[in-house]
Amino acid sequence: MKLPVNWLKDYVDVDIDIKTLGDRLTMSGSKVEGIEETFKIIENVVTGKIVELGKHPEADKLFVCQVDTGNGSVIQIVTAATNMKEGDTIPVALHGSTLWGGLKIKKGKLRGVESNGMFCSMEELGLAEEGTCDGLMILKDGTPLGKDIKDVLGLNGGVLDLEITSNRPDCLSMLGMARETAATLGLRLRQPGYSYTATAVSDEPVSVSIDTDKCRRYMAKEIVNVKIEESPEWIQSRLLEAGVRPINNIVDLTNFVMLELGQPLHAFDRREITSGTIRIAESVEGTKFTTLDSVERTLNSGTVLIQDDSKVIGLGGIMGGLDSEIKEDTTRIILEAANFDGVSIRRSEGFLGLKTEASLRFNKDIDPNLCELAVNRFCSLVQELKAGDIVSETVDVYNARRVPNTISLGVSYVNSFIGTDISGEEMVRILESLDMKAELDGDILTVTTPTFRGDLNIKEDITEEIARIYGYDRIPATVPSIRTVRSGKYPVQRMRDTLKQVLVASGLYESIAYSFISRKDLDKVLVPADSDLRKVVEIRNPLGEDYSIMRTTSVPSMMENLSRNLTRSNPEAALFEIGRIYLDRNEVLPLEKEVLTVGMYGGDLLFEVKGLLETIFEEFGIEKVAYDRSKKVAYHPGKSADVSAAGEAIGTFGEIHPSVLDNYGIDVPCYVLELDLDTLYRKASLARKYSQLPKYPAITRDLAVLVDDSVLSGQIEAVITKQGGALLESVKLFDVYKGLQVPEGKKSIAYSLVYRNQDRTLTDGEVQKVHDKILRSLEYQLGAVLR
Repeated sequence: MKLPVNWLKDYVDVDIDIKTLGDRLTMSGSKVEGIEETFKIIENVVTGKIVELGKHPEADKLFVCQVDTGNGSVIQIVTAATNMKEGDTIPVALHGSTLWGGLKIKKGKLRGVESNGMFCSMEELGLAEEGTCDGLMILKDGTPLGKDIKDVLGLNGGVLDLEITSNRPDCLSMLGMARETAATLGLRLRQPGYSYTATAVSDEPVSVSIDTDKCRRYMAKEIVNVKIEESPEWIQSRLLEAGVRPINNIVDLTNFVMLELGQPLHAFDRREITSGTIRIAESVEGTKFTTLDSVERTLNSGTVLIQDDSKVIGLGGIMGGLDSEIKEDTTRIILEAANFDGVSIRRSEGFLGLKTEASLRFNKDIDPNLCELAVNRFCSLVQELKAGDIVSETVDVYNARRVPNTISLGVSYVNSFIGTDISGEEMVRILESLDMKAELDGDILTVTTPTFRGDLNIKEDITEEIARIYGYDRIPATVPSIRTVRSGKYPVQRMRDTLKQVLVASGLYESIAYSFISRKDLDKVLVPADSDLRKVVEIRNPLGEDYSIMRTTSVPSMMENLSRNLTRSNPEAALFEIGRIYLDRNEVLPLEKEVLTVGMYGGDLLFEVKGLLETIFEEFGIEKVAYDRSKKVAYHPGKSADVSAAGEAIGTFGEIHPSVLDNYGIDVPCYVLELDLDTLYRKASLARKYSQLPKYPAITRDLAVLVDDSVLSGQIEAVITKQGGALLESVKLFDVYKGLQVPEGKKSIAYSLVYRNQDRTLTDGEVQKVHDKILRSLEYQLGAVLR
């Protein structure tokens, strides 16, 4: 941001040179990138009055002027300009002077007539762009003669070039930087005037309708009997020093107020608003609109539009439309002061490649309460310049009101935190110099922050404000007191470490994969077109097509690792990855889930994978585990299972589908386990309970039954466990057989059952009674036959 020192002096009495000012502001947190003494090059140019004007004797297009340059000194100057007359006061470049751009002026003769200098235009003084001036710069009547033109036009101050951080949008304004300057130098801040008198009534009032949450506030104010003309010199010089080209009084005032207060304004020609309603809505994909710079732009969806009932008249927060701009014959305007969502503005300006002074401020989320101040300031200036009559009605739709924030902290805390001994009264003075309300009650400071300081939310923020205004250079250097405290890991971290220990002890190696995959990877693992796994988070700046989306499943990453190991001639592999998947929930951020993925090949490893899963469950105390045939298309339909714990899905394991193996060029069976670690950690119980060794002996019975192939081992175990009751200590599968002596469609499945009573020795009769009950239930519920 450019900070003209002469303009800054309108609000605070700065009496130090520009370099010192820049150093002081930098030390208080406002980083000065550079100092531009823009008009320093201009030398020996003074004010003069034309006292006599005549034709050149040898040239029809030249004039010979006698010029009073002060103290009764009259010099002769020959000029080709035509817009001056006798009595005009103009800038005069004397012999030996230097103009904008380094042009040197010396006395000489023009067609035989002596000329002792040159009259100057605004362009030659660096006050206007090349080719925009027509004739000399005529100064107002009463301008003192013989004065340095830089003093007369206020060009001596120089400009500070500031780097404003994104958390301080209030500093993107003259008033914001004047507040910082006043607080830094201990001076008084002068607020600009906001008062005016409304003297007109509109015969065609407008209303405002906001149809998007991307617009927090919208104010509209009508001004009639508008006179479009040049702005006064003081307005033009302020804008030029700040790097803005003057256009006309109304447009210049919108720019002036934006630079002064930090609130962008826009003026619409009332004739171009063909309905009585201004609507704020969002664009649809492909909408076309011609902006003020005469460029037709194709919009994306979600851009904020300002429109009437029939057409778009502006891009909210970025730029107005060509048709509704202020024209020479404009007599009625609608002034817009609005507040837009910063994220929306950043996205729209990025898509359009269109950054403006307005969007620079809106994309940093400026204060919605600035709108009213800006409208009042604009109206007061219009009345001051007699540029129009203010209509009494003001339309104000304010949907998301911002209120001040209150923070409490201790004076002792501040001094301890920054290593000072500042009194509470001094802290109050510092905070009030930054427009905060501060109350001191003993050791407690209660601070109410202004709404334009959205960066102040916690006590550390207030402490930093006190430190920077007090002066970092005044804080004594001390050796920091360092205490080391050994803190334990969080429960989730400890469980993750335990899980890795179990996996490594089971013979697995950890692998690491990108969280980025391609849509083609979802095709390779046969994800259905209508699956929620297809709702992905796209990466705006991907490394390449192969890394263009965030993964919603970790199976493709593991399959890539298994395929890579196989192509490197590794005969077997057992890998695991603990990583994240990202599920789109149609919200700002996706749902991140931590998952364990195990991948193996090198034999018939289905039950090895299941055994690993059971080991994990045992280590983490997971109970009530159930297995059901998996219907996930990436897995072999007859050799995979979905796993649940206490009725909640927790994972899937099994052999990978042959079609998936073909897609990865793998010709051996592969086995994968997916485990939802968020659910595992939540259900885990790492507490260990110990009991004494049993005093009484156990009785073991084997049970072998014939069942249909479709009957699952888990179903059989559930029946055995339920009917075994308190006497059944454990049940263990030890044999599954299909072949000779077993009918087609059947299988023989055998279990070892252990019975025990903790209080006495069991009898064979008691065990047999329970054993028979189990067998009857298996026959009745599952059609099992004792083998």
